[in-house]
Amino acid sequence: MFKLWASIVKDVRVLLRDKVGISLMFIMPVILVIVVTTIQNSTFQLMNKNKLTVVVCNKDAGKLSTQLIATINKIGMFKVAQVDKKLNAQQIADGMHANDAMLAVTIPSDFSAKIEAKANSSSNKALKSFGLQADSAKEVKLTGATPLILYYNPSIPESIRFSVNGALASALQIVESRETLRTLYFAINEKEMPQQLENEMLNGKAEINQVPVSKNGSLKAPNATQHNVPAWTIFAMFFIIMSLSGSVVREKVSGSFIRLKTLPTNYAVGLLSKQITYLGVTMFQALVIFSLGLWFFPYINLPALNLPADIFGLFIVTLACGYCAVSYAICIGVFANTQEQANGFGAVSIVILAAIGGLMVPSFVMPGALKTISQLSPLHWCIQAYYGLFLEGAGLKDVMISIIPLVAITIAFQAVTYLGLKRKNLI
Repeated sequence: MFKLWASIVKDVRVLLRDKVGISLMFIMPVILVIVVTTIQNSTFQLMNKNKLTVVVCNKDAGKLSTQLIATINKIGMFKVAQVDKKLNAQQIADGMHANDAMLAVTIPSDFSAKIEAKANSSSNKALKSFGLQADSAKEVKLTGATPLILYYNPSIPESIRFSVNGALASALQIVESRETLRTLYFAINEKEMPQQLENEMLNGKAEINQVPVSKNGSLKAPNATQHNVPAWTIFAMFFIIMSLSGSVVREKVSGSFIRLKTLPTNYAVGLLSKQITYLGVTMFQALVIFSLGLWFFPYINLPALNLPADIFGLFIVTLACGYCAVSYAICIGVFANTQEQANGFGAVSIVILAAIGGLMVPSFVMPGALKTISQLSPLHWCIQAYYGLFLEGAGLKDVMISIIPLVAITIAFQAVTYLGLKRKNLI
């Protein structure tokens, strides 16, 4: 026990002298979690706070184009900035830059005429289906309506562009439906439709209530903090590879493993002390980042982190994730011949494992083959376990399905490390 304690003290002193490694293990993840959570939180709040500026060039002189602009304004997603109707495509692009806008919409000159013609044709067909007399003069062959043109900055994410397209399509549908109803009502009653009736017919849609699925019955919707804090905690844990693998390489190069053979001790004591030391580092990383989410985020107008109800489960998951990170770092250190190899391969491999594991892109959107490959990444099982606790309200027994593969991967790393030490005659 004294030998283990002495070895742990030695490893702690070595760690404290590694200023670059400490900064990578603590400062970088803290900056990442703050920056990424801030950006993602802004994206989550796009619908109700951060409106997208959209430049509108209305080339139509009819009333329906004005109604379309008013409907776009009512969506709540956009802030409309109108420009001169005589502008060409290049001038509209310049107008986007002038208004700091990512989007622009051009309403064609025949917009109102085409919508009115379509409404007359639809109401005429409806009258015939009702057995009423229709106006044969309105039975004209319709040509396709000139489409709206949506200009967008290439840097805008595809998901936001699709959301914008859907919102504009909804606004267009409202304008078309309103005109068709008005035309049909006038054809039957020979008077304008009352405003109250129009509102009842157009605005009486069923609402959609969003309810998050959870194990504990909680109806609290997860926020950007709940997604990002666990993810970047895992990333921080695995980035101890920059310090730990380098430490293993230094001891190999200096002959420490060989000298252990001449002493009344065992190589396992040296490896165990490193594992205990850096496992403590990973637990402290989790404590720091979780504390930031709990107490610091509200001061910078970010949602506070909500800890799961099963704190013991959170401790076990953090322990399993930390030990897997330590095992992987030591495994890389044993097989690397230089610190440059350990640091270079270690950093790149962690980024790759994070990408395929679901930390950067959710695994459920990955294609079939990549989704299968993602299960080979230990970070995949780490994030699944954390998400079960933080987002789904699960307990320890519910996330065991993720912890068991994680433990199996950890055992595999330990076994490969042992074989590597034997092969290099270090033990």
